[in-house]
Amino acid sequence: MKIDLNSDLGESFGRYQLGKDSEVIKLVTSVNVACGFHASDPDVMAQTVAAAQAAGVGVGAHPGYPDLQGFGRRQMKLTPLEVKHLVMYQIGALQAFTKDHKLHHVKPHGALYNMAAKDHALALAICQGIQQVDPQLPIYGLAGSELIKAAQEISLPYAQEVFGDRNYLADGSLVPRSQANAVITDPPKVAAHVLEMVKTHAVTAIDGTKVKLQADSVCVHGDNQAALAIVAYLRKALTQAKITLQTF
Repeated sequence: MKIDLNSDLGESFGRYQLGKDSEVIKLVTSVNVACGFHASDPDVMAQTVAAAQAAGVGVGAHPGYPDLQGFGRRQMKLTPLEVKHLVMYQIGALQAFTKDHKLHHVKPHGALYNMAAKDHALALAICQGIQQVDPQLPIYGLAGSELIKAAQEISLPYAQEVFGDRNYLADGSLVPRSQANAVITDPPKVAAHVLEMVKTHAVTAIDGTKVKLQADSVCVHGDNQAALAIVAYLRKALTQAKITLQTF
């Protein structure tokens, strides 16, 4: 069995440092780098891309809503065309910092990701934005969501993503961060959660429902205060379970 392990990084801004990127990069196989709209700045983008490429991990764009203060986690009402353009803009910005001006993947961030998981028109706009920049550039989308369906609809490559540090609802969506049980911070619990999803192709929702899903890539959020401990423990657990960590 093989799985890609990704993390959302490059989310510092100016003098404000967020996460332990340099350590996390060494433990994952791909990274999603903020592109300046919900977090990051040109210097952070350059530094994060350089560190990721030096470590040999896949570099992906992590486009979000233009919401620095809310960290891209507040819903915004944009037209599909506006969303398509903001995705293209952010992909282009991050590509400029890569050695060959090529990215490994694109993963929407925060509210944009979660809204598109349920809104087909929004999901399609994101996929079309990616496709216009590079038709071979895969999208990382929530497993079984509208993001995956939209990618399939226009023949855009995709990876179905699951979350090691987030709990699920019975419809396969993530528990909103406004709820107390949304985030998992205990490394052994995260590992057990991931092993269930990878091995059984299902996840146990908070109400006990078993939700079927496909896991191509597992995400651990870089802004989680326990991120480094979680990734280190998870990597060890996956290796012990004879699951190979490999870039998608």
